[in-house]
Amino acid sequence: MDTSKDGILTWCREYVADLLGTKAEALDPEADFDKLGVDSALAVSLLMEVEERYDVDLPPEALFDNPTLDAVAEYLHQRAGRRVA
Repeated sequence: MDTSKDGILTWCREYVADLLGTKAEALDPEADFDKLGVDSALAVSLLMEVEERYDVDLPPEALFDNPTLDAVAEYLHQRAGRRVA
């Protein structure tokens, strides 16, 4: 599994795009989740999938502190890297 920031960002974009029924390329990684159409149900789905895929706890408040796909990818990259190292 790719735990580089770019790898995580690619996965996050693809996962959220699938939930939203759009193409990953259509999602601006710098746009706030609300602008992308990510509601609380989608956010919970993302949290659960992240925990399973990356074995990293992503508390709900982390999405408020990191409200873009790019910010979430950075958050996960930092934590996943610590677990692998």
